[in-house]
Amino acid sequence: MTIRKPDGTWDKSKLPSRHVTEGPARAPHRSYYYAMGLGSREIAQPFVGVASCWNEAAPCNTALMRQAHAVSAGVKQAGATPREFCTITVTDGVAMGHEGMRSSLVSREVIADSVELTMRGHGYDALVGVAGCDKSLPGMMMAMLRLNIPSVFIYGGSILPGRWRGRDVTVQDIFEGVGKFSAGQMSLEDLCDLEQHACPGDGACGGQYTANTMACVSEAIGLALPLSAALPAAYESRDQYARASGEAVVRLLEQNIRPRDICTREAFENAAVVVAATGGSTNGALHLPAMAHECGIEFSLRDVVEIARRTPYIADLMPGGRFPAKAMGEAGGMPMLLKTLLDAGFIHGDVMTVTGKTMRENLKDVVWRGDQEVIRPANNPLSPTGGVVGLWGSLAPDGAVVKVAGLQHRVHRGPARVFDGEEACFAAVEARDYKEGDVLVIRYEGPRGGPGMREMLSTTAAIYGQGISDKVALITDGRFSGATRGLCIGHVGPEAQVGGPIALVKDGDIISIDADAGVIDLEVDPIELENRKRHWKPRQTDYGSGAIWKFAQGVGPAHLGAVTHPGMAGERKVYADI
Repeated sequence: MTIRKPDGTWDKSKLPSRHVTEGPARAPHRSYYYAMGLGSREIAQPFVGVASCWNEAAPCNTALMRQAHAVSAGVKQAGATPREFCTITVTDGVAMGHEGMRSSLVSREVIADSVELTMRGHGYDALVGVAGCDKSLPGMMMAMLRLNIPSVFIYGGSILPGRWRGRDVTVQDIFEGVGKFSAGQMSLEDLCDLEQHACPGDGACGGQYTANTMACVSEAIGLALPLSAALPAAYESRDQYARASGEAVVRLLEQNIRPRDICTREAFENAAVVVAATGGSTNGALHLPAMAHECGIEFSLRDVVEIARRTPYIADLMPGGRFPAKAMGEAGGMPMLLKTLLDAGFIHGDVMTVTGKTMRENLKDVVWRGDQEVIRPANNPLSPTGGVVGLWGSLAPDGAVVKVAGLQHRVHRGPARVFDGEEACFAAVEARDYKEGDVLVIRYEGPRGGPGMREMLSTTAAIYGQGISDKVALITDGRFSGATRGLCIGHVGPEAQVGGPIALVKDGDIISIDADAGVIDLEVDPIELENRKRHWKPRQTDYGSGAIWKFAQGVGPAHLGAVTHPGMAGERKVYADI
């Protein structure tokens, strides 16, 4: 165990940073630290990497540098030496609806890889990760689990809701406004006015979309301090949580508590419960398996949705519910939600967390507040089962997923209208070139076939904005945004590019969907499908080189997290023990 000596100095004999700071042979290395203003005392302390996904690509990330500096202040206060660095973020709100979205899921891997390489290359001893957008949250937590050094995650915070004509609005309203405009239900002047009011400042999209879903996961899985996900990014009081996260990671170093001690099978089950209970994004069913893969835990799409099936839906959050993300924090945040789930027996209370205490110990003083409407008691839910449902059948032997929170239209049977790629489908939707009852099929958008497994918010929001989302269904081997509404089924596997049944669908084929029963079938004779398969060939994508090509060569199926390396199963020696 790493301990401090009686004089307050550290025993670094088993810390990674000994390789860059200790002994005469490391004099050249130390000279670089002196060049950056460190003194001998700071060099002798543990080095804590403070990884931030700051950039100016979108408001999700613009408050992260401020919070990273606050983390560093906490690390210094606790007696260690912070080393700040940045990694990338691809922000879905800007990447959505065009070729840029192919970079999104790829960026999760690049974030995890780049944090890993920075930590390895410089011998840092602990990690605090600050992230604010859909893929940066799981990417950062994947790096923590891969490295297995003491780590704390902190969310950058959600955006405040905009106000437009007397009501709260988010970026989802603008995406749906595009559909209303195409349907003649909104003027161009109103759409332009809305776009100037929906996003008032710093922070991630302000509903229970992917970023806020994974922020809730960070607390539920034990990698983030209690209540740290609750406050909006614009609140400078968030800096107190950032500073506390810096102090907490030093305590974890002293106690040698590592991410894999925290993120056990039971902790992943807690995380899946929270995705379901909050009506969270279907992307949770992609990211939780990928995170589990990093620490040798088998946790697939089937595990996520089986837990959702027995979990009550209790958080009344947009897009399925009434309230923006900000209201969750005002209602007591994750501690309030976790407390009622724990008391009702839906989560494991004896799992370790980054406080050095168990979940049960963290929640013992939380008192239920009857004056709030956002979080329902677990024994009085919005619905008895969770907000995410899995489907299997002849169209999806490896499974598919749909978000049902707030959804009434759960059963559908109709003729397929097939599109090879999102652009063709969006053009048809924008032109109203489809019929009520259709099942719109968007294929060759999977992890390998896209490549990159794009989200389809532009298309689904346009359908919703046209007012007929309860008259059609949409299925894809790609993904959906957490802001998606309607009977929209994603992650259909096997994907088209590897010859899954979705590749064999033809216009007019009947597809039946029953989200309550968890079934999705292609009503075509198996002999006919075998004949189609003999004439099928994978498509050649437009990506023959570069990062997206590299991703496509190694990526696995969506139901296992769309991962790109062997994970802990292939591990020879964990970084923390070099």
